[in-house]
Amino acid sequence: MKITGYGPWTLTLGSDREHELQMLQASLYHKIQKLFSEKNGLVFQNRSDEFFAITNGITLDEHIDIQKELGKLFEVKVSMTIGFGDTPFDANISAYNGKRNEKFLNKEFNIYGSVNGKEEQNVAIMHIDVDSLTAKRKMLSPYETSSLMFKLYSKMSDFFLDKKSLAFFMGGDNFMVVSNSQHKIHAHEFIDQIKNEMNLILNCGIGINNTGRGAAKLATKSLDTIREIRDSGKEKPEVYELK
Repeated sequence: MKITGYGPWTLTLGSDREHELQMLQASLYHKIQKLFSEKNGLVFQNRSDEFFAITNGITLDEHIDIQKELGKLFEVKVSMTIGFGDTPFDANISAYNGKRNEKFLNKEFNIYGSVNGKEEQNVAIMHIDVDSLTAKRKMLSPYETSSLMFKLYSKMSDFFLDKKSLAFFMGGDNFMVVSNSQHKIHAHEFIDQIKNEMNLILNCGIGINNTGRGAAKLATKSLDTIREIRDSGKEKPEVYELK
């Protein structure tokens, strides 16, 4: 999902506009997340004026209903492009090509792309955090901590993009990866890489479900399980998976 005609529209607000744009982006993200999560989807921010939504199990008519609601609430218009594929990256490319080739699913409500006519596929989500970051924060200022997380995110994005998976920074020391079918192997590989390159220990919970929200719930529950095992004094697993 992307705000359409955003650049020219921002110029109509004058130079004293940045605070207005930040509030708009935050409000739009809040509403899009609410509308999709109510239908068991999950939304990730991408460059603030653009959003990725996992919409497995959500019909085209339900996508249209969301567009109608957004049209009532916001002055700006949002285009929506639907794609699918065997990997998250392939689904992203499918959506991208749908918009580029102006393949309309619904012209009235600015929806492009194509829908999956096959049986719905499962979603695999990783929820990753940094183990014992609190200890490191005693030696780093808040800005230095943020800089460290952005460096980690950069490495994570490159690593998982190569695996046709999509990584998103969720704030704090939390990240989510919409992964392909080799999620467990790739999680261990990335954890080992960051241990060697950045001297950081990562925890990774994995959730598998037929909806985005369901997969994220199980991924977070898996991550919580890792913390519980660690806090009990037992040797914690670096990766834990629930289906």
